[in-house]
Amino acid sequence: MTGMTYLAYDYPLLSALLTMLVFFLWIMWFILLFRVIVDIVRDDSLSGWAKTGWMVFTIVLPFLGVFVYVIARGRNMGSRELAQARAQQEALDSYIRETAKGTGERTSSVDELARLSEIKARGDISDEEFRRAKELVLSGHGPRS
Repeated sequence: MTGMTYLAYDYPLLSALLTMLVFFLWIMWFILLFRVIVDIVRDDSLSGWAKTGWMVFTIVLPFLGVFVYVIARGRNMGSRELAQARAQQEALDSYIRETAKGTGERTSSVDELARLSEIKARGDISDEEFRRAKELVLSGHGPRS
């Protein structure tokens, strides 16, 4: 009987795990590469020449370029990404406030017109007074409650 030694790669399950690990590391490498490229483009403190230099270094020698970039400038990558996220959130909040403000004015105009119609239906104001009040509300100069 001859002594056969089995390597870990000889087992199908370990082979599948090794393949998944390599695939995972490959995907992580591309995520890191794209994050570095986005950070280079997004960074306002770099001049155009510096951005071009980092991009060429990252594309020509990708492994070395990315690792050198992360070592040299990686400390502030998170803060730049956080600042970008805050700026986007502030822009979204501002847009929502402006949109909600416009909707609120339209709703109050509709409410005022409904209230004017009720007052007219009760006979408290004349047709002429109703028409003038309606014009004021629709022009945006009417009283707000």
